[in-house]
Parts: sequence; structure tokens; C-alpha cells
Amino acid sequence: MNGLLIVGAGGFARETAQAVQDAGDVKLLGHLDDNTALHGTEVDGVPVLGGCDLVHDLPEARVVICVGNPRDYAARARLVRRLGLPADRYATVIHPTAAVSATSQVGPGSVLLAHCVLTAAVRVGAHVAVMPHVVLTHDDVVEDCATLASGVRLGGGARLERGAYVGSGALVREGTTVGAWSLIGMGSSVLGDVPPGEVWVGSPARRLRGADAPALDELATRTVGGPLT
Repeated sequence: MNGLLIVGAGGFARETAQAVQDAGDVKLLGHLDDNTALHGTEVDGVPVLGGCDLVHDLPEARVVICVGNPRDYAARARLVRRLGLPADRYATVIHPTAAVSATSQVGPGSVLLAHCVLTAAVRVGAHVAVMPHVVLTHDDVVEDCATLASGVRLGGGARLERGAYVGSGALVREGTTVGAWSLIGMGSSVLGDVPPGEVWVGSPARRLRGADAPALDELATRTVGGPLT
């Protein structure tokens, strides 16, 4: 069976389904979700076919994993590792209104939603979630399983390490690194490097506390089930 399976049936998964439908070049087979109450139902007209492990019963289908939220932004990495699929099973979903330069790269399993911009020589790793109206400028690097919420702006040469989460409307100064599995609060302005596994908020952003347990657990796990950026 050819086509695309979206793992997850929440908000991000629904947005990705809409992006796939807007592009119109891939057959969307349906959602997979471990919430058994959703099985056999439809979400925005798209069927929920069964649990996440159904990907193994449909080996010809491409897959994209669309789970995670600020309370548990490590969920995507856990599912990648649990499913253990090869990189070539994963699709890359790019909304038709996104602007991706010829010198930029986007890895397998990543999703770029409407009106994202990648200007020049941007590298986006695998299983990255890029929400609407994100701007990534020259030489930015976004490592695997990172999340950029709506309206995020990264200055040139910034780096988001593995699993970092940057909240809506946040700004990251040029040449700055946000450490692995750290979280930047919405509307924050990051003016200096953020260590791994911390929560920073405000303008200018300052350390609030350590990251929650799911993110810290992933920080101690050096692989996510495939090649890393």
C-alpha cells in the first residue's frame, strides 16, 4: 500500500494532514494513534486506522511522526526509537507555501508548515517540527527532533541542538546555541547560549529551572533510532 501514514492524531498531526492535502501530491492513508478510543473514527475527515505499531503491517507506506507538545516534547524521539524504522520509510512534509532555498536541506520525517522560510544554507535534521511562519536564516542548524513553534525567528548561524523546543514568537540571536532538550518560553529573546536540559524564559531570556523529566531522560539517551545531525 503506497501513501502516507501520520503517527499521531492531535493538533500537530492534524496540521500536518492539512499540509499534505494542500500539497495534493501524496495520498494520505490516515492517522495512527495509541488512543484506542480514536480507532475507527475520523479526525477532520481523515480516518484513524489503529495504533502506532500498525506501520509495520503497511511496509510500503511512508511515515511521518507528529506528536509532542511543550509538556512532553520528547515524545517524538521516543516513538522514533520505539518504531525502529529505517530512514527511507520517513517522508518529509513541506507545505506548498513554505520557501526552502536550493542551498538548504531538510531531513527525513521533518514537517515544515505554512509560510516557513529557510533562506540560505540552512540544515534541518530528521523529525523536526517547524510550525507556521518560522524564519530560519543563513547557516542555521536545527538538529534532530527539535521543535520550533509558530513565529520563531533564528538569526544567522544559530544552532538548535537535538530535541530543543523553542516556543511561539521566540527570537534567537545570531550565532547562539540552544542546548539539547532545552525549552525556550514563548515570546522570549535568547541573547546568549543556553545549556542543555534547561528552561529559559523572558526578554532577555534567563534560566527558570531544569527541564522536565521526559526531556532530561532523552538528554541521557544519545540516539533516537537513526542517524543524527
